[in-house]
This record gives sequence, C-alpha cells and structure tokens, in this order.
Amino acid sequence: MDGFTAWLLQHATDQGSTGELARKAAADPGWPEGPDRLQTFTDHLERGGATRTALQDLTDAWIRYASR
Repeated sequence: MDGFTAWLLQHATDQGSTGELARKAAADPGWPEGPDRLQTFTDHLERGGATRTALQDLTDAWIRYASR
C-alpha cells in the first residue's frame, strides 16, 4: 500500500486532527486505498455522514500529504 492511505496511517499515533483521522481510517474496513485523489476520500467520508469538521480535517491532511 502506498499513497495517501499509507502516509495517513503513519500518523496514527499523532496528537491532533491528522492522528484522529488516521485512527478512524485504520478502524474503517471500507477505507479506500485509491485512487490517490482527495475526492476519493471525500466521497467515502460523505457517504458515511461525515461532519464539516471531519471533511476539513481530511483536506488539511491531504494538503500536508501533497506538500511533502
């Protein structure tokens, strides 16, 4: 596994919103492994009824991932 999901799971022990998102992703058997586009993960969270805060946390994590 590589891409965003792999990057995110490396942050599962972090404090803050990225770590929280990573722990949720790790516990979610349906978490997408690709394609490696922000919309893939946004769609998944929206289908699960994610809050605006959760979607913003995803976007913030994506920006960190993309800027590495």
